[in-house]
Amino acid sequence: MFGLGAGEILIILIIAFLLFGPKQLPEIGRQVGKAVKGFKETADDLRKTVEPEINMIQQEVKMAEQDFEASVKEAEEEINAATKPPGQGTESTNKPGQT
Repeated sequence: MFGLGAGEILIILIIAFLLFGPKQLPEIGRQVGKAVKGFKETADDLRKTVEPEINMIQQEVKMAEQDFEASVKEAEEEINAATKPPGQGTESTNKPGQT
């Protein structure tokens, strides 16, 4: 819990017992528990609010990436078609290594 070992938690409890006494310690424990519960609820609400937005942004980025890749492929094809000597077809009949 919070990166604390059993010995460290025990020391903290003993110090809290000595500082606040046996009468106030249960009330302090309840208050700390309520604070932790409130923090968890707030974190969950924030996560529920932010996660759909993040998913939507990820989908938009993925679509933009696909559009970019398609544009790059199209540009490569146009460059390859423009750089071929006249009279050559769209596909070369010579394979690499052959003359």
